Order: sequence, then C-alpha cells, then structure tokens
Amino acid sequence: MRKGEQGPRTALLSVAAALVLLLSLLTGCSGGSPDAQGVVRLRFQSLAWQKESVDATKALVEEWNATHPAVQVQYVQGSWDTVHDQLLTAFEGGEAPDVIHDASDDLADFAYGGYLADLSGLLPPRLKADIPARSWQTTTFGKGVYGVPFLQEPRVLIANTKILTASGVRIPTPEQPWTWAEFRQVTKKLSGNGKYGVAWPLKEPVSVTLNLGLSAGGRLFTRDAQGKAKVEFTAGDAVVPDTVNAQVNTDRSAARTTLGMGGSDTLPGFFGGKYAMVPLGFSYRQQIVQQAPPGFEWTVLPAPAGSAGLDQGVSPQTLSVAQDSPHKKEAAEFVDFLLGPANMVRLARGDWMLPTGTQALKDPALGTVEEGWATGAALAPHLRSAPAQSVRGYPEWKDKVATPALQEYYSGAIDGAELKKRLVEDGNRVLARYQR
Repeated sequence: MRKGEQGPRTALLSVAAALVLLLSLLTGCSGGSPDAQGVVRLRFQSLAWQKESVDATKALVEEWNATHPAVQVQYVQGSWDTVHDQLLTAFEGGEAPDVIHDASDDLADFAYGGYLADLSGLLPPRLKADIPARSWQTTTFGKGVYGVPFLQEPRVLIANTKILTASGVRIPTPEQPWTWAEFRQVTKKLSGNGKYGVAWPLKEPVSVTLNLGLSAGGRLFTRDAQGKAKVEFTAGDAVVPDTVNAQVNTDRSAARTTLGMGGSDTLPGFFGGKYAMVPLGFSYRQQIVQQAPPGFEWTVLPAPAGSAGLDQGVSPQTLSVAQDSPHKKEAAEFVDFLLGPANMVRLARGDWMLPTGTQALKDPALGTVEEGWATGAALAPHLRSAPAQSVRGYPEWKDKVATPALQEYYSGAIDGAELKKRLVEDGNRVLARYQR
C-alpha cells in the first residue's frame, strides 16, 4: 500500500504545493511530482518471499533511503502466486508501482501492452555492459528492453552422495557432464529393490522439458520470414521427453508417482533414500539445507548435456519500470543501485540463485564447493533465453496443448508420434489465433 503524505495539511499551502498534491492524486505511480518537502517518492514492489531474500532486499532499500534523502523508496510486498493478475489490475487502474519485480516470461504481454517503460535509454552503461547479451535477450521485446534480468536459476541434479559413491558410477562435472544417454544408463544402475535412480517432479512439465531441451539442440519454436512463431518438433526436441518416458515406462528407473509432484514434494523420498537424484531448480538447495536430516550427504551435479553442451533455457527474475511512472529516471537509478555487483551478490545469496552480472559471478562467495555454488556458477555461461520467452499465445498453448500432452506421454498413455502431432498440429492452431 502507498505510504501516506508526510506532515499535516494547513491553510498556508502555497499554490505550487497545492498543485503538487493535485498531481499526486491524479498520478497512479507513487505521487507524481516531488512532494511538499521536495522529495521524490517511489514504490518498489518486491516478490522476495524467503526470509533471507526479504531481509536482503529490505536492507538495500533502507541503505538507499539513508543515502538518497531526495528520492525515497517504499518497499511493497507482492506475491509470485498472484503477480500477473495483480499487476494487470494495477496497470489498468493507474496504480502500478514505479519499480516492478517479476520474471522475464511474464513480461511479454505487459511490454506489448505498453505498460512497461523501454529502459534502453534509462540504464547506465555500467549495468548494460555487466549483464551478458544472452540475458538481455530475455527482456527484449521488439526493439525495446522492458526489464533488467538479475537473478537466474539453472536446473541441476541434486544427488544423494552416499548412493552415488557406493554405486561406482562416474560422477559428472561441468567440464565432463553426463550425456543424456549416459544419464539414462546411470539411473538404471541406481534402481532396484523399490528404489529409483531419479525422481522427476513434473507437475508443471512444459518449462522443464523445453528448457532442458536446449542442451540437445531443441528449440520447438521457430519463426518464419514474417516473424510469426510456429511449433516444429525436431529430433533435438525429442531427446528430453524420450529420456523421461523411457526411464518411467521402460527402464523403471524413474518413479511414476512423482510425475504429478512439485519439487518440494519429492524431498522426503529423496532424504529417505528412495530416489538417488532429483532434477530441481538451483534455489531448492536452501530447502535441502533446512530440511535434510542430520548426516544426510548431498551434492549438486550439472544437468545432462547434449549436442549443444550444457545449454539450457531460463526465465530470469527482472526489475522493470512502469510506463506511467512520472519518475522513470529516479526509478532506473534505484534499479542500478540494487544491481551493483556487491548488491547483486547479496540478492543472489538471499534467494539461493545466480546473479546475471559478470562481476557478481566472480565473487568468491559464489565459487565455493560447499552447497553447490561452484557448480551453479560454472553453468551460468550456458544459460539462454527460454524458448517460449516471446511467443504470443504461449500460455494457452502450454495450458491447453503441451501440459496434457506431455503428462500423457510421460505416463505412457500416448506414444511419441501422438505427442508430436499434438504439440505441432494443435499447437500451431493455437498460435495462429494470436498472429493474424
């Protein structure tokens, strides 16, 4: 909620001050012009939710406010669960926060809808140069840049160290990862007697499948000469789904019961030794540290590699500025402060994720073997824009076509030919409606 006006109104308000107050009522973002005290007030909606992340973000806001008396920032708590609908309502009602925390895969509709400011001319050269071009691609729509990507999360294999060591399998490293074929053979070797080599939590199967598919050269979405997106299912696109299908239905090396689970749901079985490995987002390490029983030994391994090596898609967390904000320059300066190298490290450690900034990634705190930080940092150069990042109609394709098709394929209810038919034929019918 918006912070109230500072100080009581009096009959001695000047005409200029009265105009300031009037403008603040008519402006949706934070109060229009500087207030009666000459202070610019910004609202920053954060989606940080873990205690460490919230604490780090609030501390940075306090540090900014202490050193920038003329530009004060109000921290507003948002929620990942409702952010899209909440922001849409705020944009349409003229009440959007000035600085907006979101994820890159949620920005397309807001960017194309004119709700977000193009940051191309607002960001300082330092910040532009510090974040690699591959990361900027995740927030570039058309010719504009509508967010600053600052935290990213590769998918990794969290493994039970004792089970892997006892099995004698080769332990992969970022320099020598498993291939997808080798990964399948390893999970077979680690299975038996009611235990499984891997648990795939695939309640939301689409992003996992598409993002890991980049390693095998899969793209799934292509564009024609007119720039229109269409679905093409190649041999590279089939590698990840075929591996999972084989592990579940042929090798019996992946637990069928976890296909409908979220990542957290698999942890009790993982701690109990039922699953040797679980593919999870990098930030799940925090839950493991907090929840693992005493003496439980675990390690972080890179996801399998294919013809494109360790490449995988990500949708980074982002910071954007509302188009309606009357203080875009100050908002961009606050974003630059938040994402200075040292501050980006603080945010990354608070969220147990990787920073996008090249200087932040060099911080020794993110290069330790303990808790898998070094493995994650080694994967950073291989992170690419998620395949569906800028595809109009992707949410409907995902919900109505891809999710049920992949769920049925992974469970063994349909074969690979039917999967391809649904993704391509049904999928292109959906996308066509958005590109007429």
